[in-house]
Amino acid sequence: MLQGKKILLGVTGSIAAYKAILLVRLLVKAGAEVKVITTKAAAEFVSPLVLSTLSKNKVLQDLSTNDEWANHVQLGRWADVFLIAPLSCNSLAKMANGFCDNLLLATYLSATCPVVVAPAMDEDMWHHPTTKKNIQSIINNGNQVISVQNGELASGLFGEGRMAEPEEIVTYLIEHFFRQTFFQNKKVLITAGPTYEAIDPVRFIGNHSSGKMGFALAEAMYLQGADVTIITGPTAEKLAFNNIKRVDVTSAAEMFEACNNIFQEVDIAIMSAAVADYKPNTVATEKIKKKADDFTIHLEKTNDILFELGKQKKEHQFLAGFALETNNELENALDKLVRKNANCIILNSLQDKQAGFQFDTNKITILSKSGEKIAFDLKSKKEVAEDIVSYIYTQVNV
Repeated sequence: MLQGKKILLGVTGSIAAYKAILLVRLLVKAGAEVKVITTKAAAEFVSPLVLSTLSKNKVLQDLSTNDEWANHVQLGRWADVFLIAPLSCNSLAKMANGFCDNLLLATYLSATCPVVVAPAMDEDMWHHPTTKKNIQSIINNGNQVISVQNGELASGLFGEGRMAEPEEIVTYLIEHFFRQTFFQNKKVLITAGPTYEAIDPVRFIGNHSSGKMGFALAEAMYLQGADVTIITGPTAEKLAFNNIKRVDVTSAAEMFEACNNIFQEVDIAIMSAAVADYKPNTVATEKIKKKADDFTIHLEKTNDILFELGKQKKEHQFLAGFALETNNELENALDKLVRKNANCIILNSLQDKQAGFQFDTNKITILSKSGEKIAFDLKSKKEVAEDIVSYIYTQVNV
């Protein structure tokens, strides 16, 4: 999402300036073009040579050098975003009051691009009324502020004031400035992960689904502008973007209820969860003790979520399902496509190496209601998610 984007990074005099090294590296690695301005105080904390080497651009500090003028007006017009990280208490005060005594501040005051700051200071400074007033002042002037974190500070104290981590800052930039609009105003439902069907208070029937595919789909859809809700079974996966709505469930019944509650409101639904087909028909209230040599569990069918949603599906809605197969893959997937009234089925097979549960890669074939069969090579689940989202874009009226 940052490929070809122009990021102007301002670094001020804070101990957190060392994080600018990783920040520049992450931005460049993501494909952005980065130019750096530092204050003189910042140069005492982080080497301009390092920042210049990583950014592949000369680090700027002075309004003029050797009769050469640093065009601060042009810098603020060149950038897609002006990021100031870290923003010290001193530079914050100058920004809030319109001071213009260095190149960074001159660039800020003349910038026509969006400005976002990541403050860094000790907790007492952060909570001082003057600092709060200055933060509100720059917000009122149209700037965005990335929240400080709670943690160990340079003073040795533990509290608020830490600059957000570089990875989080990059995520913030993507989320707030560089999302696409292909699915803007579209509501998307995605299911992910396994379901756990209780046997007793400590045991359950489950499967090996990690939720990685569903989470990759949620983020891929969100980055294309969609309003995304992910309903997920138990998983260790985390979302990179705070504005994706997450609903955690455990059982197939809970997932069905959660999906049913919002399905009529969505434009697109992608059912990637590995939902249990059966559940125990009775659940013991206490832990079952190991006594008999044999133990039988009677199972009953769970709600078929894809089938039930397929019955409700309106003309404008797009419904995609997943089929993980071990044999007769194509035949079984095509049968599922027809029986469940889906617009497409995304087939993957446990016969394919490095595909399916737990892996970071997957290999899929998309089978459409119109008879299309589109096969893809083995890719990362992030890339697979992008392929699926691109396919859906060609199929829906956006």
